[in-house]
Amino acid sequence: MTRTLVDASDRWKPLSQLLTELLDRIAAEIPGCVGAALTTGHDGGPLSVLATHGVAERLAPAEVRHGGPIADAAATGDVVTTDDLFADPRWPGLHRDALADRWRQVRGVVAFPGPWDDGGTLVLSAVLDGPVGPEVRAVLARYEKLTADLLVVAEAAAAGDSAQVLAMLASRAAIEQAKGAITALRRCGADEAWNTLRRTSQEFNVKVRDLAVALVEHLGQVPVRQPDGTIPITPDHPARDAARQLWTAFTADRPVGP
Repeated sequence: MTRTLVDASDRWKPLSQLLTELLDRIAAEIPGCVGAALTTGHDGGPLSVLATHGVAERLAPAEVRHGGPIADAAATGDVVTTDDLFADPRWPGLHRDALADRWRQVRGVVAFPGPWDDGGTLVLSAVLDGPVGPEVRAVLARYEKLTADLLVVAEAAAAGDSAQVLAMLASRAAIEQAKGAITALRRCGADEAWNTLRRTSQEFNVKVRDLAVALVEHLGQVPVRQPDGTIPITPDHPARDAARQLWTAFTADRPVGP
């Protein structure tokens, strides 16, 4: 059973059915999947479980409260996996004995984080009845961008502000361009590219979207083409300095720091 954890007053209500269908699709594509969840956070604030499928209806909120792959993925920006959730010493607050019988089938869990706006993080997670295989991460990676786009539309529908909608779309476009550039340059996955942007923005105290535009402009030595009708994102000096240092770290293959 898939459940969307929203009510009539919730800002995600306009897309509740789409979120439900999204998790249904993810669960159907992953062999042995017994649960899936979509969780979001913003600017280090509390996490919200927006929608669940199967056993994740109870497991995802438990991970948010007591610690688990979802909470760790949101905090670090890294993909978090375990082949046996309740035997994993990283999360002593999760106890199988206190759970319903159907939870006894839970083994592997994957939590896949990604951006959905500047300062916002989403986590797609899957719960399995066995160890985690490589196909699980691949499925979640394919759905991460679609999920982020759905959340942008949901936010826009709730806000009813066309300027905000356009700003969010511009931010998403800039981040995707930068992720693509890092992926090509470093020959890494999209999740590693996002984590690089996220950590660098935190280290230099600049917005992710400003860093993204500055990095792409630094690489191409031309202004980034931004979506028509949007207010252009113009990086300030700190963002451009962060982009320059990130590029230097790439070419020198050394850690990034202010």
